[in-house]
Amino acid sequence: MSLYDLKVINARGEEVSLEEYKGKVLLIFNSATRCGFTKQYDELQDLYEKYQEQGLEILDFPCNQFGGQAPESEEEIVSFCDANFGITFPIFSKIEVNGENAHPLFKHLVAEQGFKGFNEEHELTPVLEDILLKADPNYQKNPDIKWNFTKFLVDREGNVVQRFEPTEDLYDVENKIRELL
Repeated sequence: MSLYDLKVINARGEEVSLEEYKGKVLLIFNSATRCGFTKQYDELQDLYEKYQEQGLEILDFPCNQFGGQAPESEEEIVSFCDANFGITFPIFSKIEVNGENAHPLFKHLVAEQGFKGFNEEHELTPVLEDILLKADPNYQKNPDIKWNFTKFLVDREGNVVQRFEPTEDLYDVENKIRELL
């Protein structure tokens, strides 16, 4: 199955085919408004403004599976993102990214790019590792999404080329985006 065969629901409840993004470089991520990584929205919006005209699209999928950090409705999430970060990239409806109810998009992304570890230099890495080890001592061995703001980079042909954990420096994400553009 191709990424472009999948359909998602936007924050207004409308179905969107990912085929609409064919030929674009995509950065797809799961988000939460009450997360320690929420400040990444600033840098993500900067990336979008900088590279959208060259073919970058950023797709945001709110998810409440990690610490209940996205409890709001889609409308409240969109308002929060607009008021606090001026987000102009598409925000979609809330989804699950892990488990039996995981959205097919994230099942596809995870199947293509599994977990490879956190950036050891990030200040929140020890906190995440502690939380995850308590929940599952073998968390490092499964490909699931580990936390909010896990990003997947997709090339213009729909290939999932890289996964970035939330602890990854967005400078590194930007460099990889530039390569694909």
